[in-house]
Amino acid sequence: MTKVLIIVSLIFKIFINNVNGAASDIQLDAKAQSTHIIDSLNLLSYTLLLILTVLTIWLFKHRRFSFIHETGLAVIYGLIVGAIIRYSGSTSQVLNMQVFVDESKYNSSLPPDTLSLHMPKPYSNKNMTFQYVFRNEIDGAQENEIDLKATFDPEIFFNIILPPIIFHAGYSLKRKYFFRNLGAILTFAIIGTTVSSFIVGALMYGCVHLMPPRLANSFTFLDTLYFGALISSTDPLTILAIFNDLNVDVNLYALVFGESVLNDAVAIVLSGSIQHYGKRYQLGTGGFEIKAFFQAVGDFCGIFMLSLLIGAVMGCITALLTKYTRVRDFPLLESALFVLMSYSTFLIAEASDLTGVVAVLFCGICQAHYTYNNLSEDSRIRTKQMFELLNFLAENFIFSYIGVSMFTFPKHHFDPLFILTGFICAAVGRAANVYPLSFLLNLGRRPKIPLNFQHMLFFAGLRGAMSFALAIRNTRSEARQAMLTTTSLIVIITVIIQGGATMNLLRWLNIPLGNDEETEALSQNGLHSGNTTPRNEWNEPFGEPEAPKPNEKAVLARIWGSFDTKYMKPLLTHSKPTLLETLPVCCNPLARLLTTTEQLTQPINAISGHQV
Repeated sequence: MTKVLIIVSLIFKIFINNVNGAASDIQLDAKAQSTHIIDSLNLLSYTLLLILTVLTIWLFKHRRFSFIHETGLAVIYGLIVGAIIRYSGSTSQVLNMQVFVDESKYNSSLPPDTLSLHMPKPYSNKNMTFQYVFRNEIDGAQENEIDLKATFDPEIFFNIILPPIIFHAGYSLKRKYFFRNLGAILTFAIIGTTVSSFIVGALMYGCVHLMPPRLANSFTFLDTLYFGALISSTDPLTILAIFNDLNVDVNLYALVFGESVLNDAVAIVLSGSIQHYGKRYQLGTGGFEIKAFFQAVGDFCGIFMLSLLIGAVMGCITALLTKYTRVRDFPLLESALFVLMSYSTFLIAEASDLTGVVAVLFCGICQAHYTYNNLSEDSRIRTKQMFELLNFLAENFIFSYIGVSMFTFPKHHFDPLFILTGFICAAVGRAANVYPLSFLLNLGRRPKIPLNFQHMLFFAGLRGAMSFALAIRNTRSEARQAMLTTTSLIVIITVIIQGGATMNLLRWLNIPLGNDEETEALSQNGLHSGNTTPRNEWNEPFGEPEAPKPNEKAVLARIWGSFDTKYMKPLLTHSKPTLLETLPVCCNPLARLLTTTEQLTQPINAISGHQV
């Protein structure tokens, strides 16, 4: 009888342990399911925000309201949803456990990549092991799971959201007017952005030392210089859409659009160079490091040029693949190859410790200039419309997220004095970019940049996606948190206020509208801000170039245009004249090898692009 009781008790104990183990597994499954629901809820909230934005855009287009732009609407809706998430409360709390490291067992200054947590399994002699992956340094833990999930890893913006926006800027570039104003665009984008960054940085450094010591002591000159670099990036998306609708003078359009395309690239490389200088500065004597300074300048030039080279080479490789293969017989594969080659450009540059934004921008320019002409009809339509769609969704997602994050992102630091100073210094830096450089350009430029155009260039300095992405990437210190808050508010105010006032300012400045000569060039198919591509631009012939008028193009543009027409286009596209006509006779065997049968049988200007 005793043996029977022992056996029964053992069976009962095993049964209880199995039941408790199953209960533990059920709890883990329930936690995973709860996390999945929270993730879905947050993604749904952003999806509904975009749906609401699209419907409101349609209503505004239908009713012809022009006092606010869709990006401004996205920000406003984001602010509303962020406030609801922040103040509505949630019963789903985050369980937080503090783990303290024994210095005698772990003496590295860097945190481990993974952390294994061993927990006793209930009603068992075994342990459960959970692994946690390093994310970033934090000052405090969030208690609300919805708040936590409503914020994204900043790297998502750089690796997923920004690439299609930047690529579309290059792919939709209005090349004719861009190269006509190339000298002025490069001056504003490179020299102007650099000057603006240093002026804003110097002014902010002087101003923060007049503020309360707690804030002043948290800022270094490199911090304010970094703020100057990120806030000097402009995103005149709203204004460009209005320019398209009203057929504004094409030279003004080209200046605003061209500068905004390039100064994003300059701002991100400049901010990276400042960070590199900071690393070398920490290893120096504590004073001004002349060697580190010149190394930072070298970093700026080297990273920019190498990133540009990667983008151009990848664009040319794609053009060669589409020219010398019959992949165009399978439009779906052709489009997939185009997209993958373009995105890999960004990843190659980032993996090489360069700047993917610069690489993907110039890849887009090369894809539009060369590869587009080799694509089949279906692929032309598909790639053009797909990147317009991705650009529209990505831009509006970022502006919605800016609004939401004002309430849900935990690393904000509100200091009214610093915020006000940031607004003033950003305006001063923009003025220092536009007016002095316009004066210098007008000394040798034809046509000159009139004063009303200069005022519009100053006003077009809206801040947007790039400024926010750079600010949110590092929020470890109180100084960086104050910079994020100030940048977010500058983006919100400039997009809503300046974007809404553009129409009235155009009339007040007497800027020419509805220019018949440029109407076709500035026409627009889409309803959204992302479609800043004129229909005519996609249909430019790439055979014999149009004879440039005196002073129509910059000198560099004329030199490059001649080289491009004689050698690059015949090599990378089915354009005429062929290399057989432009290369020396001694190179005829090579020229014949690089010339396709389709190229030989095409009449001049036969390939002029198709209506899309």
